[in-house]
Amino acid sequence: MNHKFIASLCMLALGALAAGCAAHEESTANANAANTNTAVTTTAPQSSAAQETRSAPDNSEITTTEENGVKTETRTFKDPNSRVRRVVVTTRDGKRTAKVYSDTGEERELPENKIADALEATSDKIAEGAGFVVDKTKDAASATKEGTEKVIEKGKEGTEAAVDKTKEAASATKEGAGKVIDKTGDTAKAVGEKTAEGAKKVGQGAKNVGEKAVEGTKKAGKAVKEAVTP
Repeated sequence: MNHKFIASLCMLALGALAAGCAAHEESTANANAANTNTAVTTTAPQSSAAQETRSAPDNSEITTTEENGVKTETRTFKDPNSRVRRVVVTTRDGKRTAKVYSDTGEERELPENKIADALEATSDKIAEGAGFVVDKTKDAASATKEGTEKVIEKGKEGTEAAVDKTKEAASATKEGAGKVIDKTGDTAKAVGEKTAEGAKKVGQGAKNVGEKAVEGTKKAGKAVKEAVTP
């Protein structure tokens, strides 16, 4: 009886041991499978995005990215006075959409008939197409600045013209003074020449008179001599 009891206990122990081994093997297999799945997930290839940047009209720049078949073109305006900060054109499954962001941060969808020009049109045209309200304060400030620049330019032109006129007047005065000096010199020269000529004639006349007086004296002396001599 005792032998049978002991044999039964041994059988139960062997069964429990076998069940524990089987459970351990199953747990190990599940863990290996999970590790395998994790490894596959970790090493799976990631999608890559291509990117390029180019210059665009109206002092802007376009950055293009393409990922998972979706193309995104972001046009950024560099001018701080531009009414539009950026335009984002997205192409997905052949369909294009565009969002416009104003200088105040407002966001709007661009109408479908305006999307074709979104990457080429000026910021003002895009703002009008998106329905952004014109900032009258900026326009007034811009007009004032432009008017001030024109006034400054006109003043500069007037100053330059006045300087030119002053130069012309000075040149004319100098030229006139030169002519007066030339005329005065010519007149003085002519008067001097006339005076010298008159003096020369007077001297010649005096010489002639002197010569005639000497000749008369000689004749008178000769007559006296002839009268005295028997």
